[in-house]
Amino acid sequence: MLTSEEILEKVNDFLDHLPYERKPASLYEPIRYVLSMGGKRIRPTLMLLAYNLYHEDPEKILMQAIALETYHNYTLLHDDLMDNADMRRGHVTVHKKWDANTAILSGDSMLVLAYERMAQCDAKHMPSVLRLFTETALEIGEGQQYDMEFETRNDVTEEEYIEMIRLKTSVLLACALKIGAILADAPEEDQQNLYTFGEKIGLAFQLQDDYLDVYGDPKVFGKKIGGDITSNKKTYMLINAFNKAEGAQREELDRWIHAQAFDRDEKVAAVTRLYNELGIDRMAQEKIAYYFEESKKYLAAVRLPEERKAELARYAEKMMKRKY
Repeated sequence: MLTSEEILEKVNDFLDHLPYERKPASLYEPIRYVLSMGGKRIRPTLMLLAYNLYHEDPEKILMQAIALETYHNYTLLHDDLMDNADMRRGHVTVHKKWDANTAILSGDSMLVLAYERMAQCDAKHMPSVLRLFTETALEIGEGQQYDMEFETRNDVTEEEYIEMIRLKTSVLLACALKIGAILADAPEEDQQNLYTFGEKIGLAFQLQDDYLDVYGDPKVFGKKIGGDITSNKKTYMLINAFNKAEGAQREELDRWIHAQAFDRDEKVAAVTRLYNELGIDRMAQEKIAYYFEESKKYLAAVRLPEERKAELARYAEKMMKRKY
């Protein structure tokens, strides 16, 4: 079996050598640019690891793994446009490097390319693969819409937030694992257990993002912490602060959230202090640990020897031990 590091190397090499022969080149250059920015490549790695549980030739499904990475980066391209973000992974975003119209059109073509790449799987598996991929893509759009709607609400419940991040983040990790299992002809029960394993890992992963944005080490994080605080992003942290704060603490939180002008460092320090006083840091750590432990139950239920599952389990541990 391949290690996750060997798989990552194969994914990056495959991406680097993908030809873009269609015209006009100006439509496809932003797509090549986005996919060349790097990243953790979590989704294709998970797909290949899942396939590798059953077969020794994960290279066979590299195109489908890259389809998922293409789709994921398409969502980031459009997210950056919607957020008017300047940078992504240390590179200028597409709408800043080119323009908004290019970002929209290249992003749309990127989505179609993701489907074209996914559909290169064998005819036997294509209906179930495309059905799952399409359902996942619809769910991610639904999650993004919920996320946007939460921006104007201060009464979002923890349950609503968990469902939003399940749709926006978790289902794509789950989809990666299940498509890998489908293409490997894994038993249906294993396919579903791998899907739920991915779902739970995805919840823990996104909650960890929320936590690291407040409590991460800036040197390791690669950027200033507290970005979610300064933008009033509805994260697990802020939602629970709203739900728990009373009296003077609620007044202070409201004041910072509604402040039009503020010193960035002062706001981050004040809101972080409120999180600490309310025990939000501990709540987040406990919730991350809960979903990670839940995920292990579903991987354990996959009917394979433990040594076959060891690399996937190691990769999941590595995801949860990240500092950025």
